[in-house]
Amino acid sequence: MTFPLIAKTISGLEEVLARELTDLGANDVLKLNRAVSFTGDTEMMYRINYTSRTALRILKPLFHFEILEQKDLYEKIHDFPWEDYLNAVQSLAIDAVISYTVFTNSQFVAQKSKDAIVDRLREKSGKRPSVDLENPDLKINVHLFKDSCTVALDSSGQSLHRRGYRKSTGPAPINEVLAAGLVKLSEWDHATPLFDPMCGSGTLLIEAAMLAKNMPAGFFREQWGFMKWKDFNDGIWEKVKSDCDQLITTEKLKIHGSDRSDRAIDSARENLRFTNLYEEITLEVKAFEDSKPPFEKGFIISNPPYDERLQIEDSLGFYKMIGDTLKQRYAGYTAWMISSDLESVKFIGLRPSRRIPVFNGPLECRFLKFDLFAGKKGYQKDHQTE
Repeated sequence: MTFPLIAKTISGLEEVLARELTDLGANDVLKLNRAVSFTGDTEMMYRINYTSRTALRILKPLFHFEILEQKDLYEKIHDFPWEDYLNAVQSLAIDAVISYTVFTNSQFVAQKSKDAIVDRLREKSGKRPSVDLENPDLKINVHLFKDSCTVALDSSGQSLHRRGYRKSTGPAPINEVLAAGLVKLSEWDHATPLFDPMCGSGTLLIEAAMLAKNMPAGFFREQWGFMKWKDFNDGIWEKVKSDCDQLITTEKLKIHGSDRSDRAIDSARENLRFTNLYEEITLEVKAFEDSKPPFEKGFIISNPPYDERLQIEDSLGFYKMIGDTLKQRYAGYTAWMISSDLESVKFIGLRPSRRIPVFNGPLECRFLKFDLFAGKKGYQKDHQTE
C-alpha cells in the first residue's frame, strides 16, 4: 500500500532531491519549498531513509485540518487516535513549523500539540507519555501554513545529515547533505580525479567517495525514527539494507584533499579511518597558495571559509589568492566553489560559467563554476557574480 510522504531538504537542493527520489523509484514526485512530496510504500520509506544523500528527513503525513481559531489546534490533535501509534509509557517530541498563521510562536504550537496528545493518552490509559527531545519513541511534525495544519510522523528521527561517520570535526564543518548536494550539482563524473584544497575534516571528500562507490548515505548510521514505530517491519528493513549494500562497488577513485591546518587534516584522517575510505582518498597539510595540482587534470570542489565562525582578516585578498592560484596552476581543471561572501568572491577574477543559489544554514550562497582554460580565455575577468 502506498501513501504520501514528504522529504525535507536544504533550500536550493529541491531539484537534486527530486531527481534522486525519482531514481530511487518514488512516484508522484513534486518539488516544494525546501521539500519534495512523493508517494511510496513502507519499503520505499525505509529505502529513502537509508540511501538518500540530499534529504534531511522523511515525513509521513497522518492528517490535515483547517484552523479557524486557536482552540482548533488542541481539539483537532486531541481527537486523533494517538493510542494507535504511541503507548503511554513511551516518549514523544514535537517539531513545530509555522508560517503566516494565527500563532506567532512555534514553541507555543509545539507545547499545545504535546498537551493535546498527552491528555488524550492519559484519558485512555490513566498514564501519560514523557517528553524526550533527544531520542523520542515518536517524533511528530506539526506544520502550520496560514489556516492549514498538517500533522506528520518523522520517520527519520535525527536529521539524515547525521550519517554516523563524522567522529571528528573542525570549527565550521559543512552539513553532509549540503556537501552531497554540491557534489551532485557539480555533475562530477566519478572517473575524473577530484581535489578539495580546503577540505577541513573531509566531509566533501567522503560524500563524493560514498556517492561514487554507491555506498548508502546511512551506511554508518545505526538508528532511524521508524524503528520505534508500532508497525516497524524488521524483515522489510533487512531486505532494504541487503539490497542496497549489494550495490556498493569496488571502484577505485582518485580523490585528494589538503588544508593549511594540520588539525583539520588529523580530523579528516580520523573520519577516513572510520569509513575505511582512507585508501581511496589521500590527504596532506598544504595551504592552497602553496599547492601543486595533485593530478594533471581534474575537478575541484571546495567550501572555502566565509562566515562569522571562520574569520578572515583580509577577505578580498583571500579570494584574490584563490583566483591567482587557480589561474596560475590549475589550467585544465574545472573548479566549483561555494561562498556566501558575494562581494569578496568577485575578486577571484574569473568569470563563472554557472551560478547556483543554495543556502548553507541561514546563509544565502552561490555555488560557482569556473572553467580553467589555458590561455586568454582562462584569464578573463568578470566581477558579475549575480
